[in-house]
Amino acid sequence: MTPQRTTLTARDTAQMHLIDSEGNRGAVAVEMGYDPADPFAMSFTFMTSTPVTWTFARDLIATGIYEPTGEGDVHVWPCLSTNGCAVVIVELSSNDGSIMIECGLREIAAFVRRMHTMVAPGTEADHLNLDQELARLFA
Repeated sequence: MTPQRTTLTARDTAQMHLIDSEGNRGAVAVEMGYDPADPFAMSFTFMTSTPVTWTFARDLIATGIYEPTGEGDVHVWPCLSTNGCAVVIVELSSNDGSIMIECGLREIAAFVRRMHTMVAPGTEADHLNLDQELARLFA
């Protein structure tokens, strides 16, 4: 079977809030990204003075808007903000520490729908070009 390839990518920027260990909040613009060439992954790029990108399984966000999910470095769960709005919390951890990000449910859900329109859940493997990936790894 020939992999289905597309040059379309999804990119949306949303205003999110970083929440530190003491509960302090700070707004940050975050670019959500998805490329069908890497169909199992999505990314958050924090648009700070030096942009920082986290790449993780797209299923974490897709599941996390409904129920708590995640192991290891990324955890996601639905929640209510302090003013009662539906949000999604994403906790990112590394050797340097951890941070929680509060994301508006509407923005995240719209982005998940875009990803699923581009590559339907369960068809991700159809979009992989394994020969190309192996050649890249062994180059």
